[in-house]
Amino acid sequence: MWFLFAILTWLSWGAANLFYKKGSDSNDKNSHIKITIMVGLVMGIHATIYMFVKGLEFHPQDMLTYLPVSTLYIVSMVFGYIGLRYLELSIAAPVQNASGAVTTILLYMFFPQEVTWIHFAGIIAITAGVIWIAVIEKQQDDALLRSQKVKIERKYQFGFFALLFPILYALIDGVGTFADGIYLDELTIMTEDAALLAYEYTFFIVAVVCFIYLRFYKKVKFNVFKERDRTYAAVLETIGQFFYVYAISAYAFISAPIISSYCIFSIILSRIFLKEKLTKKQYFVIAIIMLGIVILGLADEL
Repeated sequence: MWFLFAILTWLSWGAANLFYKKGSDSNDKNSHIKITIMVGLVMGIHATIYMFVKGLEFHPQDMLTYLPVSTLYIVSMVFGYIGLRYLELSIAAPVQNASGAVTTILLYMFFPQEVTWIHFAGIIAITAGVIWIAVIEKQQDDALLRSQKVKIERKYQFGFFALLFPILYALIDGVGTFADGIYLDELTIMTEDAALLAYEYTFFIVAVVCFIYLRFYKKVKFNVFKERDRTYAAVLETIGQFFYVYAISAYAFISAPIISSYCIFSIILSRIFLKEKLTKKQYFVIAIIMLGIVILGLADEL
């Protein structure tokens, strides 16, 4: 069942990325806060419904126990939301999904697994691709800034700088998934249900704090009932999170890189619905990153 849960997470988070991008506005400096509010709100609602339907008991102490993992995930996601304001989804998604390689390396270092040259080939492909795509982004930024004939759109003025956000996402999320592997798989510190409730209620608290900050401190009007794209993203994110904890708890070492390849689905959707266009060089580098992720996902089978 772990493979089915991993694939369902893959589909959910891949689709969520599409709506994250649609809900990101380069002209709205509070865009990432609004997305965070919607995700936390939906997760809080889901946690409550799930708890009552399954007859579970929620222990606030679980939130403290799971807080290191929750913090890593939430911080990484906020960085991801910021990056989407200034980057094409087709660029941001593969870079973010390099987190699977980070998790695999950490699990191998601290909990030795049977690793072959195929695993290392996948990790090298992903790492090289991330560095290469950063170089391409910087070169394009420099070319645009040197040209006086091109009017640079705001969301492309910070392309290389914005690339730091998905890179930070990949690193922090990778460490978070590694910690999750410890909590749910390697040491079994918590059950799947306890971890799910702890994480979703923690995110809900963050959402409440963000709403108070946005509405009463910054005086920004925000109606949760008019946030269609961000609501869709939040629902899909929550569905993916539900299946994710079960996949990670069953087989963290392989589930992590498989799930991280959801950028493939994101890119397909972005080409269909967002009409994003990339250069041939960018397509080539993205293909390398995706190939590395897929190799890691299939390494054990190969």
